[in-house]
Amino acid sequence: MDHFEIKGGAMHAEGVPLTDIADSVGTPVYVYSSATIERHARVFREALSGLDLGHGEPLIAFAVKSNPNAAVLATLAREGLGADVVSGGELLRALAAGVPADKIVFSGVGKTEEEMALALERGIGQFNLESEPEAETLSAVATRLGLSARVAFRINPDVDAGTHAKISTGKADNKFGIAYDGAVAAYARAAALPGLDVAGVAVHIGSQLTDLNPLAAAFARIGVLIAALRAEGHDIRTADLGGGLGVPYDPALPAPPSPADYGAMVQRATQGWDVRLIFEPGRLIVGNAGVLLSRVIRIKPGATHPFVIVDAAMNDLLRPSLYDAWHDIRAVTPTGERFVAHVVGPVCESGDTFATNRDIEAVTDGDLVAFMTAGAYAATMASTYNSRALTPEVMVSGSDWAIVRPRIALEALIAADRMPPWLSSGTNTIGG
Repeated sequence: MDHFEIKGGAMHAEGVPLTDIADSVGTPVYVYSSATIERHARVFREALSGLDLGHGEPLIAFAVKSNPNAAVLATLAREGLGADVVSGGELLRALAAGVPADKIVFSGVGKTEEEMALALERGIGQFNLESEPEAETLSAVATRLGLSARVAFRINPDVDAGTHAKISTGKADNKFGIAYDGAVAAYARAAALPGLDVAGVAVHIGSQLTDLNPLAAAFARIGVLIAALRAEGHDIRTADLGGGLGVPYDPALPAPPSPADYGAMVQRATQGWDVRLIFEPGRLIVGNAGVLLSRVIRIKPGATHPFVIVDAAMNDLLRPSLYDAWHDIRAVTPTGERFVAHVVGPVCESGDTFATNRDIEAVTDGDLVAFMTAGAYAATMASTYNSRALTPEVMVSGSDWAIVRPRIALEALIAADRMPPWLSSGTNTIGG
């Protein structure tokens, strides 16, 4: 469910007409509904109720990479969520937004020594280690600082998530985690390292999953591993089950499993584990809470169907170009008419295409369109390609709204460049 509805002939975000935001801020612009974010957080938390397996209620650590906007993170922090981060920058963003350090989990395959030190000094809850060399590096950093790092190894269970290849993370040839068959030996070596508290296991097999069976298969393997590790004397107290549950992008397709369905599956899979569960939802919380608002520049005749050229582009919303992702495209002021068209942006790339041969609500020059389900992996991937201004973001709460990231002026973008001395002085100093 989201809070983007047609009222009085125009789409609103909660109580605010999108036309008002477009007129005031300009387009393209991302618009988030705080009510939708809050509702999805509560629904997911309710789906996990009853999953206190002996070490406390589950920790829901929002995947910051899906939407790192400070207002989004602060909204979720007020709902009691933690954060799953994959960089020092995301860690600092989460802390600045009010996420307690002990509710932060640091994932990712390429943590640097500087990032490890930052996280240790801030007192984060857990590091999810992706390799034995990473464990050795973290041990050295923790020992140097006189601190202890609570850690879990991310396990690669070699389970096909059944999702797009670029967002599948749990197969043997993916870069993530350590091999399942080598896990017991890896834990033994990590337990011998100073500065590490080997406390948990972690798994995450992919994103936008629409079938619970791969998750259940991965969790079954994790349950067996927990028992094997305890038999070897390891004090396993946490199990991070990752995220990845899909959201509905195309209303014509069957809906993904509900959070309640997911919670029931987890309940069955984790019987007897005696751990604190950790979850890393991202898209599930914020995906349907955002839209990308764009204005039609012009309609261009095509060989088979017209091109609807909008002022949003692949630099604003990369997912269709990167993943062949599908976004519902709606007219902000629908007339009831429809046509088949290609929807494209102005960037000088054939890949700057949002939809081909799409049956959409009819629009014309100057009309507003909304790319739905654009709250996750959207603004965070935006760039300034083609020297286009970085897309601004707006958050709505009831009848109030605020700019939560301004549009950076092109003049400021250009001013960020620096001339080398041989150009600024007019003399080429290379070679003397």
